[in-house]
Amino acid sequence: MNIGIRLHDTAGETLAERLRGAKAQGFSCVHLAMQKAVPGFRMGDAPTLLTEELAGEVRETLDAYGMSCAVLGCYLNLATPDEEAYAKTLEIYRAHLRFARWLGALTVGTETGAPNTAYRSEPACWTDEALSLFIRRVTPVVRWAEEEGVPLAIEPVCRHIVSTPERAERVLAAVDSPMLQIILDTVNLLTPANHTQRDALVAESERRFGERIRVLHLKDYRVVPGKTDVVACACGTGEMDYTALLRLADRRPGIPMTLENTTPENAEAARLCLEGWQR
Repeated sequence: MNIGIRLHDTAGETLAERLRGAKAQGFSCVHLAMQKAVPGFRMGDAPTLLTEELAGEVRETLDAYGMSCAVLGCYLNLATPDEEAYAKTLEIYRAHLRFARWLGALTVGTETGAPNTAYRSEPACWTDEALSLFIRRVTPVVRWAEEEGVPLAIEPVCRHIVSTPERAERVLAAVDSPMLQIILDTVNLLTPANHTQRDALVAESERRFGERIRVLHLKDYRVVPGKTDVVACACGTGEMDYTALLRLADRRPGIPMTLENTTPENAEAARLCLEGWQR
């Protein structure tokens, strides 16, 4: 099993310290968000900071610990109504795709935003207008992904514009590029109302996306009375049944599975939970 971790959930201050800790806890790949894992990195300055020289340094550090970069994170709001902010965001995505090629990252990952400047969930997220807006906004990013040879992978989230497998499939069909792929995080699709259908959501996702599922994000969840959303937590500490997800992974040998919502204290236990899961 190719189990990795979100690097900013590990212990340490420097990139090397975080990678050392991840390696010691048995992980083989990482989800790398530069601003959260590299001291001094500012996302707004990404177009100038993400140089080929820096990519070489990061790659050498990854190699030193026998780790690969499954996802280079670029989680910005492509659907903002602020055109100036959108133009800046486009340049940041372009810089990440170029950097990912130099780095040897498997994909650049993103969520799908909201049609407001606050990146706030609201009913307008789930309209056809918002979905059409996201499709228009993401298309040039995918064209750059084609040029760089690094896929852009979108992550459906129930609170964002691409909130269901059906809406994600509509995006894939509209943009129509093999360089637009999917990060599947089943917990991100769950609500207190639908969480018992988690296996059906896994099956639907596989049916709709097929080989376009590039990476799995794995975490657990709890349903808390009075909460409108499920509460995310580390694998093995909630209500999630991983059987369907891990069977999907079995059909895709080597697919990266990166953990989320862990702490340095429970990350290794979360990995062992998955490795020991009966399916």
